[in-house]
Amino acid sequence: MTACGSGGDGSGGGSGRPQSGGTLTFAVGSDAGCVDPQQVGSNDSIYSVRQIVDSLTDQDPTTGKIVPWLAKSWDVDADATTFTFHLRPGVTFSDGSPLTAQVVKDNFDAVPKLGALGTLAQGYLSGVKSTTVVDPLTVEVAFEEPNAQFLQATSTHSLGIESSASVKRSPQQKCSDGVIGSGPFVLKQYAQNQSVTLAKRTGYGWGSSLWSKKGEAYLDRVVFKVVPEAGVRAGSLQSGQVDAISSVGRANEAALKGGQVTLQSRANPGVVFGLGLNNERPVLKDTKVRQAILAAIDRKQIADTVFPTGTRPATSVLAHTTPDYTDLSSSLAFDADKAKSLLDAAGWRTGADGLRAKDGRKLSLTITWFPNAATNQPALELVQQQLKAVGVDVALKQLQVSQFSTTLQSGGFDVVWGNVTRSDPDILRSSFSTRLANFYHLPAGSLDTALSAQAATTDTAKRGRLVGEAQKSIVQNAYNVPVVELQTQLGVSKKVHGLAFDSGSRIQLHDTWIG
Repeated sequence: MTACGSGGDGSGGGSGRPQSGGTLTFAVGSDAGCVDPQQVGSNDSIYSVRQIVDSLTDQDPTTGKIVPWLAKSWDVDADATTFTFHLRPGVTFSDGSPLTAQVVKDNFDAVPKLGALGTLAQGYLSGVKSTTVVDPLTVEVAFEEPNAQFLQATSTHSLGIESSASVKRSPQQKCSDGVIGSGPFVLKQYAQNQSVTLAKRTGYGWGSSLWSKKGEAYLDRVVFKVVPEAGVRAGSLQSGQVDAISSVGRANEAALKGGQVTLQSRANPGVVFGLGLNNERPVLKDTKVRQAILAAIDRKQIADTVFPTGTRPATSVLAHTTPDYTDLSSSLAFDADKAKSLLDAAGWRTGADGLRAKDGRKLSLTITWFPNAATNQPALELVQQQLKAVGVDVALKQLQVSQFSTTLQSGGFDVVWGNVTRSDPDILRSSFSTRLANFYHLPAGSLDTALSAQAATTDTAKRGRLVGEAQKSIVQNAYNVPVVELQTQLGVSKKVHGLAFDSGSRIQLHDTWIG
């Protein structure tokens, strides 16, 4: 991620000797209604819950290299079916219980039982054959077939390690009451749709190898306040009521630039923001209609009008920061005439009102969206205008962030607006394989073959080719309509230092201090 102004390294402005103590107040736009890292997928909630748990590994946001965290080392067999992790000794959870191989096994064995909110973690562990305790500090994870993505998956918040006591609780209990982790902060209070309060974990001493500070975090407390209105968040930062804010869109940039605020931004890897089409809907079963929607979107207009400065229009279903990304910009060019001719060919005729119909039925779609980013509504209002210009009637339907997973699982939607962040291309398999959740109801076919094969090969060149094939298949068949890359942009007070992005463009607060 590049920064606007100072703080390009992901730290706030200013300089000086780091100071311990103090409270960081961070305003976010939404609450997913859950404080379990293994069940949260929305950035505004990940920011807080990520601080509670550690992972087996971490991923360097600059190089993409996997580095030690709770695991001091690991071994992977030649065909990437067996992963053996050697745990650091002396790690404890905030309830005093020790980290052992059995705890890791308990975590991984419980993932399939997480239900609707655990789909990311479940995808990472799909095809697991067994998790075995070799000795108290050695755990072996074996898969039915090669699984090239798994090592990176162990660096994610979704596979953050929780205490055995937490693992034994129901997914609903973990969501509402929180979990016990070994992380640098502990959950003190959660008031749904209001705030999340964290306190420093005393005695913490097993941070990621990427962190500069050894031992405990600098901050005593962190309070995440839910402030839905982007303008109110910006005003609170300017007035000093809060120290940092999430989801700064273009509309609030000018007011925040200069003065005592730094804008920090980083492009998110993974599946870009776009229209997740329900390929089972009668209208959307027609490839020509899907391709027409893809051609009707003016991605540059949306990126330049709504999103933070520097945001890129989508040039593939994957963001350009994702390993094995393929540039498909020529296939994603805005072409309203092409969209119209495709709809003509599909039998949809334009009426006097400018909207298309076929066999007496209007060409209409509902796009379901969630208020987890300030840019969502204005972006979709432009999408609505652009599709209307080629004769497609679009209604926008807002639901609560907490309804995202259940909406996908139910299949009761035409189109869903969203993205999925992950710095590994296997996010395509999690999102679009018909052999996994298949929320978008794609038909089984050659895409499945490519997605499964890329996960199974340890040949990096071959994997790159297969990931490229998968991207082309998704775009050419318009199973999904990529629109814009997500660029996470935060507003940070210049008295805040060391607020850093991780490889998934979320934040890590262990090294953050106020002074």
